[in-house]
Amino acid sequence: MTTERLTAAAAELADEIGFANVTVSALARHFGVKDASLYSHVKNAHDLRVRVAALALTELADRVAAAMAGRAGKEALFVFANSYRDYAKQHPGRYAAMQQDLDADGPAGAPARRHADLTRAILHAYNLTGHAQTDAIRLLGATLHGYITLELAGSFRHTPRSTAASWRTTLTALHTLLTNWPPG
Repeated sequence: MTTERLTAAAAELADEIGFANVTVSALARHFGVKDASLYSHVKNAHDLRVRVAALALTELADRVAAAMAGRAGKEALFVFANSYRDYAKQHPGRYAAMQQDLDADGPAGAPARRHADLTRAILHAYNLTGHAQTDAIRLLGATLHGYITLELAGSFRHTPRSTAASWRTTLTALHTLLTNWPPG
């Protein structure tokens, strides 16, 4: 048993039973061992959850980087956003793990910074720098994560319009906004 194997199993467990239910005890039950046998590999439940977040951030960053290669502007924005949405649908527990408050100096710090760099790469095509870039990163994060979280929770089921159609409209609106970013 290794820390990496435990982390991968915890990530799978998060997708199956929900990230909130991932504990050292749940992981021990998964392996058919006592909790104490896992503490030589993970410090506690928080450490385990941060490791799942780092794994998920790395997996998603790899997907996003591959999808964005050679793309800029609207095309890069769309593949970036679609990579996030697809990952969240395929791995809802891992996606939830990425939403926790993470220490920039901890195991998830480097992959989290990679996501910020990928977001900044999109914004270069829109000529956004400084405070405008920071504001745009926050807008993108809030919009994409908000939409994805609500969609996963089933919050859009009350209307006949498909979530895919609304998603495309949302991304087109974001592109328009980024292209016409307000001065100052």
